[in-house]
Amino acid sequence: MLAKFLAHITENELFGPSDKILLAVSGGVDSIVMTELFYRAGFRFAMVHCNFLLRGVDSDTDEKFVKNLAEKYKTRCYVKQFDTRAYSEQHKLSIQEAARDLRYNFFEEISKKENFKFIATAHHADDSIETFFINLLRGTGISGLSGIPAKQNKIIRPMLFAYKKDIEDYAKKNNIDYRYDFSNRENKYLRNKIRNTLLPALENISPGYRKSIDTTINNLKNTEIIYRQCLEKIQLLQTEKNELMTISIDKLRMLKPSSRYLYECIKMFGFNLHVCEDVCNSLDDIPGKIFLSPTHRMVKDREKLIIEKKKDTDRNSHFLAYEGIQLIYEPVKLEFTERKKSEMAVLDTDRHTALLDKDRLLFPLIIRKWQRGDYFYPLGLRGKKKLSDFFSDNKFSVIEKSNTWLLCSGDDIAWIIGHRIDERYKIKQLTQNILQIKWLQ
Repeated sequence: MLAKFLAHITENELFGPSDKILLAVSGGVDSIVMTELFYRAGFRFAMVHCNFLLRGVDSDTDEKFVKNLAEKYKTRCYVKQFDTRAYSEQHKLSIQEAARDLRYNFFEEISKKENFKFIATAHHADDSIETFFINLLRGTGISGLSGIPAKQNKIIRPMLFAYKKDIEDYAKKNNIDYRYDFSNRENKYLRNKIRNTLLPALENISPGYRKSIDTTINNLKNTEIIYRQCLEKIQLLQTEKNELMTISIDKLRMLKPSSRYLYECIKMFGFNLHVCEDVCNSLDDIPGKIFLSPTHRMVKDREKLIIEKKKDTDRNSHFLAYEGIQLIYEPVKLEFTERKKSEMAVLDTDRHTALLDKDRLLFPLIIRKWQRGDYFYPLGLRGKKKLSDFFSDNKFSVIEKSNTWLLCSGDDIAWIIGHRIDERYKIKQLTQNILQIKWLQ
């Protein structure tokens, strides 16, 4: 077992011999054997245990057991108790989801605080097979059928080489004590139903099914690697200025099936396959249609799909810039400088800088988003113009319009920040005091 353990770590480059590893230890046979193997291999490690307070006395006994084990191995053990049910109700999560959030947040907290290079969990080969069937039953893509990865960012899984029976046999042979979670016998959750019902049935049908499923999982992992390489060559997703990402509609049309290509490119932003199908069915619609994920929004523009992270700022929020202020950071970073016209030989500027007649401004200045019906007097033009028309004439996308801020003097728009000042507030022959405003992106 130790030799296979070390070989798995080396083959998958899980960590280096001098790295400090945080072991997630529940008290069950999987995590206890993992800890024993870390100890026998001489690796640097500490233990972390979560008490979810879900199983009464058993939960407390598990905690005590793990603490005693840490004393045996002469290593530190980080323990925390959670009111999992309250967290579940507060965040509208299932008990399983709540426990997972609490567990991994705590792991990450300890890892950062104590400088652990990686966090090791005791997932084994049977867990990977169970995950395969869970995702298969729920409906998934190729990545969902690739089992559990051996390494995923800071999470490593050193026990994936072993089946549950191998682990239990090792514990029995070496007289290793462990705790047993009797809730694993309950078929309340899908994973338990698969573990207790489906897999034993498969064992009866085909005693060697585990190796066959493992072969399939490994084949799918390799297929996914090729699949990802092909997606990278297509370069459908492009990153542009201001953290915007775009996808060419013409390029997307050429790919079949377009919804699957789109999904693989944007699923990292929380969009599901159903949304991607809706997007592809809307490619011929007029610009402006918006599609949402929990974290991002996507807008169909004329030639592109534009993706951006959702902003927390309310569209109706107003921010004030008082007279004499030199710098503001919200909602955009602006630098204010007061100058005498007589001191400025040149009045040239760029779109990120506005030169305004200070004496005509009404303080405090207001910074806000545009509203329907807004108008201004564009510099260099006669008469007023609706902002909606100005945006259309200058081919603003829906996202560019929503990200544009206005600097207002009372009810007047003095500057469409980053684009055009108002004719009424420009520097004139009789101007004496100038307010220079720079947009610091």
